[in-house]
Amino acid sequence: MADSATAPPPLKVIAGGDSYGAELKDAMISHLRCLNIEVEDLGTTSYYNIGAEVGRRVSSATNTNTTTPAAVETRGLLACGTGVGVGIFANKFPGVFATTCLTTDQARNNRSINNCNVLALSGMSTSVDTAKEIVDTWLKTPFKAPCPASKSEPWPEEISNFFDQSMTEMPKIGASEQTQAESCAVCCLVKNRELNPIDMIPGGSMKILRESPTSAFVRFKAGSVEPAHHHTFGHCLVVMEGKKSVWNLTKEERYDLSVGDYLFTPAGDVHRVKYYEDTEFFIKWDGKWDMFFDEDLETAKAAIDKELANGSA
Repeated sequence: MADSATAPPPLKVIAGGDSYGAELKDAMISHLRCLNIEVEDLGTTSYYNIGAEVGRRVSSATNTNTTTPAAVETRGLLACGTGVGVGIFANKFPGVFATTCLTTDQARNNRSINNCNVLALSGMSTSVDTAKEIVDTWLKTPFKAPCPASKSEPWPEEISNFFDQSMTEMPKIGASEQTQAESCAVCCLVKNRELNPIDMIPGGSMKILRESPTSAFVRFKAGSVEPAHHHTFGHCLVVMEGKKSVWNLTKEERYDLSVGDYLFTPAGDVHRVKYYEDTEFFIKWDGKWDMFFDEDLETAKAAIDKELANGSA
């Protein structure tokens, strides 16, 4: 069993928090960067949106290579008032093992037993100095390492084997349970509703359900394109029908979305969209609707056609 002190830190940490955890999150980002660890800061928003987005990113990175180890290990760091809420929503994604840790012993136990890859901290209960100790322990403790729960002794072989098996079995739980559109409360809301055309973008229509916070159903016809644009608010969406790609030009990332996929886009991030099929999605944001274009429609179409022609589809 390797000594936990020699375990290398992850090469990348994706971080985020809500308003109650923002200060602690920022302090931990500074601490991680002082350790020469790459950090992607997703900023501050509601605990459920930021928890879900960090969970989605870690899940995607974890499940990209299932047969060979990833060249870059990706973990997540979250902070909210209690550290519980962000962890709940991060854990909705397969391959994510988020745990709330208030002490170094909890961090050591959760890395050893649960292979915790998303650390959730309490902005209201944990000081910066204590949080640094928790983060350092979380970084240095390998999976199955001796820990307080094992009385600081190596785990017996049968328990060690059980831990290995759990890493394969846990992500499968709930994966086969698909919610049917007929029984989906959100889908039922939009049935028989007339959506209003979006004048600024050909092929789009929208029905706002409520305002502040605002939620809406949006439809786009196959082949439609949203030119690069940004909003003063962050927004989250769930695809209900169809298929689309979102290019986040600010982060230089692309997201291919189909039925059931979720995406959070932070305020100010410039993004363009291509719809491959007739597509419908539910979207939610805080405040009034706004939209600021960063390019015209023809420029967007040319950029997308060029990328798809280069084989990046």
